[in-house]
Amino acid sequence: MAASPIDTVLFDLGRVLIDWDPRYLYAKLFPGASRDMEAFLEQVCSMAWHHAADSGLGVAENVRRLAARHPDQATLIEAWDRRWGEMFAGALDRSVALFDQLGARGLRRFAITNYPGDKWPEALAAFPFLTAFDGILVSGFEGLAKPDPAFFALAVARFALVPSRTLFIDDLPANVAAAAALGFETHLFVGADHLGGRLHSLGLL
Repeated sequence: MAASPIDTVLFDLGRVLIDWDPRYLYAKLFPGASRDMEAFLEQVCSMAWHHAADSGLGVAENVRRLAARHPDQATLIEAWDRRWGEMFAGALDRSVALFDQLGARGLRRFAITNYPGDKWPEALAAFPFLTAFDGILVSGFEGLAKPDPAFFALAVARFALVPSRTLFIDDLPANVAAAAALGFETHLFVGADHLGGRLHSLGLL
């Protein structure tokens, strides 16, 4: 098999290598009322609202501002900060196994993650495999977040990436589209089996 033109893999973390979902926490706070939980996560503690924390505001302040607007739901909103760790179900082991195999094959491995800076130390403590990356760009520290092209440009500059030789893996179509527009090889993550097949097809495993 000819050598792959890809020599670098750029990972998203949440829902690719780390199992994160606010529902893990809020199912405990809305027992037996999944419709109410979904409405809360769509209308109050939404991903659009959380994007501000990913972009540098910080979880505690983002929560404080939202609770001030919804005082009747303040306890539920404050759980987003106080019980942050309960939104995680651990590492996605089969994905991490692929990550390890790529390292064993000598590929460079980086991450670009939308993640609040004030919660990042908890991630490092909970997921030791993060130390195996050649570098990680954390949105909360940079004041930029996917799918902003400037965040990808920062990764290119900081990690000396060549987009055409870099496979970007993410679970969100908007992020994949942003990377593709900048010339990255891309993969929309839908599971470890599908990713493994793509890595094999590219000659990376």
